[in-house]
Amino acid sequence: MWKWKAEVEPVKGVIVIIHGAAEHHGRYKWLVEMWRLSGYHVVMGDLPGQGTSTRRRGHIKSFDEYIKEVNIWITEAKKFGVPLFLLGHSMGGLVVIRALQEKHHEIKAVILSSPCLGILYKPNKAIELASKGLNMIAPSFKVDSKLSVEIATRNKSVQELDENDSLYVTKVSVRWYRELIKAMEEAQNQVGKFQQVPLLLMQGGEDKIVDKSLVKKWFNKVDLLEKNYKEWKGLYHEIFSEPERDLVFETAKRFYDTHSESVT
Repeated sequence: MWKWKAEVEPVKGVIVIIHGAAEHHGRYKWLVEMWRLSGYHVVMGDLPGQGTSTRRRGHIKSFDEYIKEVNIWITEAKKFGVPLFLLGHSMGGLVVIRALQEKHHEIKAVILSSPCLGILYKPNKAIELASKGLNMIAPSFKVDSKLSVEIATRNKSVQELDENDSLYVTKVSVRWYRELIKAMEEAQNQVGKFQQVPLLLMQGGEDKIVDKSLVKKWFNKVDLLEKNYKEWKGLYHEIFSEPERDLVFETAKRFYDTHSESVT
């Protein structure tokens, strides 16, 4: 876990960022700096089995490992004594959803970035059936994740960095895949348990990784006093990496600023 303090005063709050599948905190340098320059502390770590985590790469025993890890980050962020915000991207967004369905946290607002509530890539039926059996007898057996930088973002500079990133996970275990599927199903089935908190959900309009129809399905069902849906036309999955990321950031910043300023 890493902590970065705001560059300017007054401090508006602290943001816990949760990264997506296959990636790590190092890919968020630009976003972390933008938040710091905007008056926010940032807390972020690498999820189990990813990035610099010492646990087995691309493998988890249970999706709950992610939730427990993020709860630790949230606990640490609270020590700053300022308004707390969450920002989850892709699978990180799914972790946020499941965490806030399982436990109540004192949070001012949440941003979900192309949350993984359904995937466009699915293995063929034979592999799908085999994965269920392998999950029982060989849960750590790994397969190609099929995630590539070209389908994640149109930003060429980000693509070049990712292609040479040794921390980028390219293979995932059968157990990881089955746990992801189960978590997505639970997120949809337990939508009514999601914590009452202001929500901004931003979705890439040309997302080639996440099924945006299932994202919309969840958003339409979640019963919140304040919820906002913003679809970015033409943007791929990683909206905070896209060439238009400054516009995306400004929208996110306005949302957090509004809720930071409303604190008495």
